[in-house]
Amino acid sequence: MKGDELKAQGPLPPQPLQGPLKGDKCEQPGLGPEPTAPQQHTEEEEALIEFHRSYRELFQFFCNNTTIHGAIRLVCSKHNRMKTAFWAVLWLCTFGMMYWQFALLFGEYFSYPVSLNINLNSDKLVFPAVTVCTLNPYRYKEIKEQLRELDRITQQTLFDLYNYNASSTLLAGARSRRSLADTLPYPLQRIPVQPEPRRARSSDPSSVRDNNPRVDRRDWRVGFQLCNQNKSDCFYQTSSSGVDGVREWYRFHYINILAQVADTSPSLEEEALGNFIFACRFNQAPCTQENYSHFHHPIYGNCYTFNNKNDSSLWMASMPGINNGLSLTLRTEQNDYIPLLSTVTGARVTVHGQDEPAFMDDGGFNLRPGVETSISMRKEALDRLGGSYGDCTQDGSDVPVQNLYPSKYTQQVCIHSCFQENMIKQCGCAYIFYPKPKGVEFCDYTNHSAWGYCYYKLQGAFSSDSLGCFNKCRKPCNVTIYKLSAGYSRWPSAASQDWIFQMLSLQNNYTISNKRNGVAKLNIYFKELNYRTNSESPSVTMVTLLSNLGSQWSLWFGSSVLSVVEMAEFMFDLLVITLLMLLRRFRSRYWSPGRGARAAREVACTPPPSLPSRFCAHSAFPTLTAPPPAYATLSACPPLQGLAGASSAACAPREP
Repeated sequence: MKGDELKAQGPLPPQPLQGPLKGDKCEQPGLGPEPTAPQQHTEEEEALIEFHRSYRELFQFFCNNTTIHGAIRLVCSKHNRMKTAFWAVLWLCTFGMMYWQFALLFGEYFSYPVSLNINLNSDKLVFPAVTVCTLNPYRYKEIKEQLRELDRITQQTLFDLYNYNASSTLLAGARSRRSLADTLPYPLQRIPVQPEPRRARSSDPSSVRDNNPRVDRRDWRVGFQLCNQNKSDCFYQTSSSGVDGVREWYRFHYINILAQVADTSPSLEEEALGNFIFACRFNQAPCTQENYSHFHHPIYGNCYTFNNKNDSSLWMASMPGINNGLSLTLRTEQNDYIPLLSTVTGARVTVHGQDEPAFMDDGGFNLRPGVETSISMRKEALDRLGGSYGDCTQDGSDVPVQNLYPSKYTQQVCIHSCFQENMIKQCGCAYIFYPKPKGVEFCDYTNHSAWGYCYYKLQGAFSSDSLGCFNKCRKPCNVTIYKLSAGYSRWPSAASQDWIFQMLSLQNNYTISNKRNGVAKLNIYFKELNYRTNSESPSVTMVTLLSNLGSQWSLWFGSSVLSVVEMAEFMFDLLVITLLMLLRRFRSRYWSPGRGARAAREVACTPPPSLPSRFCAHSAFPTLTAPPPAYATLSACPPLQGLAGASSAACAPREP
């Protein structure tokens, strides 16, 4: 009851002393009406955001309510410390093992492994491009006189060095050695070989010295001297074989002669197709002029490319076998060509894609005269994964090398372009066997006297990969390969050679004394229309990673995705409690009691750790909760001695 109701009823009989009850207030004389305390919230009411007051409470709540197996055993066995310790160690070890497995799974995923998938397909196939060359460098009419002079000087040089009498007619009018040096720079000369220092004989019979004895020892080699621009550094370009040395020297001068007319577009004087190719058919149908294109190679002579991308229609192979491919009858006799530059007879053939250049040096093979060569092909495609899964390029646009060829990107195209790029940068001119960009001249020692020195130095650096071309030129992601298998047989046979040569002489004006050495036959066909596709695919995808993570989680804890959310919530609550405790410690340190009324209010508003208080009344005096005293003995309370004491002491009754 309130105070005014008690006065209306009169004095109450004396009551025994009782302890203070919840809800009583203490009257202070002279203080006026006591301020009304804010309404206290009950324990059943909940705030919008609540956090646990301690780590212990958070841990108990998590273990009692989580769906992770084994966590509740930490709470249920709290009266048995040994079991609690056992389950705690087991739970932590299981937790560590699971995350160790997680680390292995993530490490495997970010290593980007690939799987190779092999598919066997069967369909009509586009017949590849086939390039055939005569193996005889062609004599341009613009440089015939210069080449004839080079041949005469070479024959005189061979006579001086090796006493080889090539032609009595040439030798009769040959110039002296001194006059040759005046007309042709970089002469071929003898180079003394320094004797090797003697070594003690090895008692081991399997030593290199005993297994490789020196035979036909020479005291000199042949070569030519090359120097830089200011003649400060020179070296001899030599070869272990005299034949190779002479050919290299002849080729060096041949490049110089050819480069002088390269920009003037010399006429090729293309021979009729019938002068080199007697017969051509594909899939039992004769070839036409639209089925081939012609170009000239400085070393391999006149070349013809069949089924090129510029042709009107590409050949399609609908059946395998020798009768459903390309069949050529070639003329391989030696005409008025350059014998010192090409020392073999026959023809040069290479098989390549329609949008790829014909690299006769890299992927070609020779045809033997008097032999029928049958080439069976099998197509194979390779699809690589780029990006993080492999170092390949789609179209070469991300490769730091300019493509100088009018074709798509291949690794060979990039390597040759890279060498030409370094040749132009370091030597100031372009190598004649590779394409050149606009505004750049081909190398010749008339305009670039030191290009030979620069070229051979650059060739050595290229072979040792010091130029970095092999690292720059990445593999293409999509590659089509034609695997070739060759078979040989004598053609024509002894029984049929008479009538075959008679027909060739009538139709193609074929007259040669040694008839068998002047013809060859080539058959190129698909062995089967089944082709293999090798494709790479990611070995570990995101779906596979999540599946493996879920399997490990279920293995060690037997839980699901929602359990992962529970763990995340637990970590978040743990972080928030830690921040709140740090904030409380910070406030208690810098706003401690005794530093003013504000500090007293802060301390008064801080609830005891055992009471779940969410709100605090921000009044000047703390609210005292005491039961109503016995009014017969109640007197005025003494004035408060201090705010700190008022927050903890109750008013005491007076003695009657």
